[in-house]
Formats: sequence, structure tokens, C-alpha cells
Amino acid sequence: MSVPTPPMPQPDAAQRLQQAISRRNETDYVFDFWTALGWTILSCGIYSFYIVYRLFWRSVEHNRRRLEVLDAANALAWDRASATGRADELTPRFQAVAAHLEELRAVSGEFRDPVIWTLIVAVTGGIGQVVGYVLLDMDLVRHESAERAAEAELAAIFAALGAPLPSSPGSTKGRHAYVNRIVALLLTCGLYGLWWLYDVMVEANRNHEQDWQQEDALWVAAGTLSSR
Repeated sequence: MSVPTPPMPQPDAAQRLQQAISRRNETDYVFDFWTALGWTILSCGIYSFYIVYRLFWRSVEHNRRRLEVLDAANALAWDRASATGRADELTPRFQAVAAHLEELRAVSGEFRDPVIWTLIVAVTGGIGQVVGYVLLDMDLVRHESAERAAEAELAAIFAALGAPLPSSPGSTKGRHAYVNRIVALLLTCGLYGLWWLYDVMVEANRNHEQDWQQEDALWVAAGTLSSR
């Protein structure tokens, strides 16, 4: 008679937070535009398909990781609020965080498979690239808006529980002027596409760097919260 295998213990909120933060070297790919351009030229354009793959891959993976970071932080704060009898008082803020996390989940549910999108660009050429740039920009706008709003609510919750966080970057990026960029692309016979690619790369790089700063502070605050 076989002995049933006991279920694996599930990580608590603090462990989930630590694991999600520690994964950023795996998910938050940072582009160097000039290096990417150099490899594209040296490979006679073949490397550009790898760029497309990486752009979509990091957009998907970074969003998933950030969702886990913020969800774990929210769960940790809820546990502390419940233990100290402040859950009812802070429930509206926890509900607000949950709503912003749902937006991040919605972004994760969009059709952004990096392999398929690389194939689409390979088949359709410039048209696929333009569509890809637009989608990546729209996703970053939604992602950044939701995560910054969630961070603001979490900062208020952590402060109320005695573990203040630095304020989240208040402003979030706006959408590119898509029509203007497409016109510029046509007028320059495609050369403007390099500028557009630079913006897509650098704006996501900047988002990652801001997130890292917030995560470092969040981990310190989580330690303070757990020790109380």
C-alpha cells in the first residue's frame, strides 16, 4: 500500500514577496539600443527578430512578476492588519489595491505570445512591427498606471501599520501619438522606426528601474512589518 505524498507547504506572503523580487534579474530584461542596433547591422537584420521576441517576452514576464510582488505585499499587509485589528478600517484601501491588481491581470491576459508575435513580424514586416510597437506601448501605459496606483494604496496601508514606504513616482507615461508616428515613419521611408524602437526600449527600461527602487523599499518595509 503506497503512502500518500503530503502536500508541499505553500510559501507565506513574505516568502512570496522575496521570491518575486529576487526574480527580477530573470524577467526584467534591459535593452541597450546601440548594442541591439549594432548586432542588427552585423547580422544583416536577422537580430531584429530576436529584438521583437525580447520586447514581447519582457513585457509579459515583467508584468507577471510585478503582479506577484504587489499581490504578495498586499497579502502581507492584510495579515498584519488582521492581526492588529485594523482590517475593517483599511478594507477600502485593500479593495482599491485589488482593483488595480485586476488591471495587471487583464494585461497578462492579452494576446502577447513572444514567439507568435515574432512570427507575425517576420511574415508581415513593417506592418507587424508598427502594430507591435503600438501594443507594447499601450500595455506599458496600462501596466504602469495600475502598478503606480496600487503602490500608492499600499504606501498608505503600510504607513498606517507603522512601516512607511517612500512615495511612488506619481506621474506615469502617456501613450505615444500613434498617428503622428506612423506619418513620420512613412515620410522618412522607415527611418523613424529606429527612433520609435528606441523609445519602446528606453521607456520600459525606465519603468523597470523605478520598479526596482520601489521593490527595495518595499522589502525593507515588509521586514519592519513582520517584526512588529
